[in-house]
Amino acid sequence: MIDGGSETPGTDSSDADTSKATESDAASPETAAELDLPVSDVPDADMLETSDPETDKRRKRRFRNPLGPTDAQVRASVAGEASADAAIALQIEGGNTVPLDLTAAAFFDVDNTMVQGASIIHFARGLAARKYFTSGDLAQFAWQQIKFRVSGKENSDDVASGREKALSFITGRSTAELARLGEEIYDELIADKIWPGTAALAQMHLDAGQQVWLVTATPLELAQIIAERLGLTGALGTVAESKDGIFTGRLVGDILHGLGKAHAVRTLAIREGLNLKRCTAYSDSHNDVPMLSLVGTAVAVNPDADLRELAKNRGWEIRDFRTGRKAAKIGVPTALALGAVGGGLAAVLGRRKAA
Repeated sequence: MIDGGSETPGTDSSDADTSKATESDAASPETAAELDLPVSDVPDADMLETSDPETDKRRKRRFRNPLGPTDAQVRASVAGEASADAAIALQIEGGNTVPLDLTAAAFFDVDNTMVQGASIIHFARGLAARKYFTSGDLAQFAWQQIKFRVSGKENSDDVASGREKALSFITGRSTAELARLGEEIYDELIADKIWPGTAALAQMHLDAGQQVWLVTATPLELAQIIAERLGLTGALGTVAESKDGIFTGRLVGDILHGLGKAHAVRTLAIREGLNLKRCTAYSDSHNDVPMLSLVGTAVAVNPDADLRELAKNRGWEIRDFRTGRKAAKIGVPTALALGAVGGGLAAVLGRRKAA
């Protein structure tokens, strides 16, 4: 299932010592201008604020937004840092063992990379079966996923809509309730949607003594359940604010996607002393190019058309576990999404086509 040599991606045998990474290798300082990403890799020239005049000058030269970060850009950075800090806190609570390889790690996107389809839709299906959602809500979720998978681009309106819908659901609910639902729905609907090939790649890194993290826009509580079920180190996910075990209805920063994922990985690298040059990242989506560009080894898994082209141009490895040329070209958006919601979505699509 895993072709090529036996050496784990991201591991350079000449640099395989267990010493802590240097500050420059790990990711400091924590500014997007210091991510060293090409402008084409940074959606909307996202970046963090910095008080360093030299960094500000470089930012004005390199990025399309010389006036500084927008609110959305600041939220992305806050989301990344919050996700990393929350993930590390969960590891401390769980008492995870120290990895044998202290400076290398692997980072896996979830939707269509580790899980077939969108994990949030699988979760929504489980909630709908429990009468938490209506079939109309589910159809709307799935339609947004179809648009994303076909276009390969995240629509800001859809992201905002999904954020508001998710927050309206969890507001006032307990973190324990969400965790319980997540465990039940994972076992019912998600467990058999794991890509065996991707799971094998994750196990390869674990066998090499490396940390293995999921990085996803999925809520942290749900992402952590997936990570635990797969025996991984942990998860970086969207952090929803809670007080005394009850969700307030606010996010810490924003949904963890795009550049936010890169911030989360970079922050985790700093906290854990990882050498990003020895790390590996896996994703199916062109939206994750900032994260993929951050590490020493990038692997496109079940890639969308844009990521496949970029991976070929940059010499990144491509792993495609799907079947059929059509699936390889467009990422199986229709079959997965239609199957997720059945007649409800079919009716929505029918009305749109008739219009």
